[in-house]
Amino acid sequence: MVESYDAARIRTPHKVDRLLIEPSLRPGRFDSLMVDCPAVYSDQGEFLMTYVGWDGVGYQTALSRSRDLLHWEQGELILRRDERHPYRRYNAALTSIVRDNRLHSAGQVIWIDGRAVGTYHAYPEPGMETGPAIIGFCTSANLTAWRDIGSILRPEDGGAWERGGLYKSWLLRHDGLYYCFYNAKDRTEGPWREQTGYAVSADLMRWRRPRETPVIPHGGPGDFDERFASDPCVLRDGSFWVMFYFGFSFDGHARESYATSRDLHTWAKSGEILVDVGPVGSVDSTYAHKPAIISHDGRLHHFYTAVSKQETIDVDGYPLKERRGISVAHSDAAGGLA
Repeated sequence: MVESYDAARIRTPHKVDRLLIEPSLRPGRFDSLMVDCPAVYSDQGEFLMTYVGWDGVGYQTALSRSRDLLHWEQGELILRRDERHPYRRYNAALTSIVRDNRLHSAGQVIWIDGRAVGTYHAYPEPGMETGPAIIGFCTSANLTAWRDIGSILRPEDGGAWERGGLYKSWLLRHDGLYYCFYNAKDRTEGPWREQTGYAVSADLMRWRRPRETPVIPHGGPGDFDERFASDPCVLRDGSFWVMFYFGFSFDGHARESYATSRDLHTWAKSGEILVDVGPVGSVDSTYAHKPAIISHDGRLHHFYTAVSKQETIDVDGYPLKERRGISVAHSDAAGGLA
């Protein structure tokens, strides 16, 4: 008899329905307009979150700290754009650091020869995700200063499904190999489709894509992921690998789901919605997407980017029509009431 995955182990039905980290609305700050793309870890007794801020020019990455996973310090910039850099002139979105792969763990950062290893993506032009992005790799001795390794993944080196540019990546290490899972779009101009694939490397320098097609394709007509199957977060639960990802459909909403695998190569989508959009007036009434998972005291915490529409406000000449920040859902009610 083939063992099936028990989805009860990853359900987080209890939302806090508030933003834990939100845009500052302060002109000149890296996070003046939006906050996005959480990734959560632990190290030396602290919980850590990397996230990106957007200021109308591009993304930059901050690091925040917490003792309880509910209250987060103001983030400090750790990966800035750099006009002298070949790829990070306008954007520097660090989205993953190699961590303990176990789903029900505190996500301890894995130090490899005294360094943490991360991955980022960067778009070549100013604006909101403008142009075909690349994925780069970097290391740090302290999590606050990062140095490029030198290798990159380019959209033109992959399959037709990723020629429009590469998006948010998830880097893990298993059995002596690095796996970089990422979503990508098929063209630069909309309406494009996004799907998820991966590359592998033994040394972080030489990367290969084991297949020319995505491992998580977008869904069919009417599916919650009809247009996008994006933003992987890949963790191990017993004999299964679980990939959390979000689906986006033509109804204008994004929702969290998951897929499972035994070997990191072949994946089966569940079709289950783990975190859905909320009702009108909630912080995630438009999108509940971009997963980041951590466990503490037996509770699973599912962080995500929450987006809701708002009356247009002017922030330094930019008409902001949505409120985008980071929220969380828990596996039990106590997780959200602490």
